Amino acid sequence: MRLTTLRRGRSTALPGVTGAARLDRRTKNLTKRLRPGDVAVIDHVDLDRVSAEALVRAGAAAVVNAAPSISGRYPNLGPEILLAAGVPLLDKVGVEVFGAVKEGEPVRVDGTHLLRGTEVVATGEDQTAETIGAAMLEARAEMSIQLDAFVANTMEYIRRERDLLFDGVGVPALRTSFEGRHCLIVVRGYDYQEDLASLRPYIREYRPILVGVDGGADALREAGYAPDVVVGDMDSVSDAVLRSGAEIVVHAYPDGHAPGLKRVEDLDVASVVFPAAGTSEDVAMLLADELGATLIVAVGSHATLVEFLDKGRSGMASTFLTRLRVGGKLVDAKGVSRLYRSRIRTGSLALLIVAAMATMVVALMLAPVTPTYGRLLADRWHDLARWAGGLF
Repeated sequence: MRLTTLRRGRSTALPGVTGAARLDRRTKNLTKRLRPGDVAVIDHVDLDRVSAEALVRAGAAAVVNAAPSISGRYPNLGPEILLAAGVPLLDKVGVEVFGAVKEGEPVRVDGTHLLRGTEVVATGEDQTAETIGAAMLEARAEMSIQLDAFVANTMEYIRRERDLLFDGVGVPALRTSFEGRHCLIVVRGYDYQEDLASLRPYIREYRPILVGVDGGADALREAGYAPDVVVGDMDSVSDAVLRSGAEIVVHAYPDGHAPGLKRVEDLDVASVVFPAAGTSEDVAMLLADELGATLIVAVGSHATLVEFLDKGRSGMASTFLTRLRVGGKLVDAKGVSRLYRSRIRTGSLALLIVAAMATMVVALMLAPVTPTYGRLLADRWHDLARWAGGLF
């Protein structure tokens, strides 16, 4: 790539956004090591919502994409999320950027240029509200083509996986018992953190089997839970979770090849292999259904057509069919955090809790303490603590 140098005056204040370059062709790998203020350099056609939200949460100062963030195949949601968060997006700079920029070196994004100091190392398209809006309009016009492809892929999936879908053939046996129990499946999808937090009272009361789909297992740990089962191709779950004692189900291709199996074996962790087409999310649902779960609660999963297409893979047709297979057992927790928000202010709740505690202390000071009375107070104290925990 030909390098140019921009002529500037004596001013040391250079325009644009400056940060250390972090490069990876796989966005989900990059977000694990991205630090606030870094410039993320990715190669991601049709940037999806989950990846964009991960970049925003990681604190990316700017995003440089070697590929088109909106190809026009369908109206993907990622670029709008970056723009709404104030993160500049420099698009279509070409794969040469991975050879022109070194990991960790200071770079600057200014309009259509990626610079090292005053030297231009890559040029692309500066995405704005106007350019993204125009691209989204064109993409919506192409939706019919994507729908045709989606339907064709669905029929192909039925042909290949009908024994698994309809008869449960090939589902491995696990030591974890699902029979007669609820199962909570967590995927690192849309709004998974908020919805998982909203389900705390449900988890505490019903104690469902906790299944993490790849990075969803880490989401469970971050929320304070220990996953019972981890399902996936093992490319985005941490070593700590794999060693935590959870039962590991490695999702393999239909021919039995499991790219993630070597990683699990290198960690000396026992696992079972589940060959199946489709996504690991589908595998987790089919597993829970076939092993006898009475209710399957899904967090962060994909439920709408836009979400299927936004994942950017043809395998999402399998998710549509899996939902038909699981049927009435499946309850989507998507959006549960927005369904109801308490109108009671936190200060009022805190005051109520303090008053209850004070009442118990006064009662303890004034009444004679007998073993029976002490046990009663202890029970009431635990009830109060559980109630307060549920509120917060």
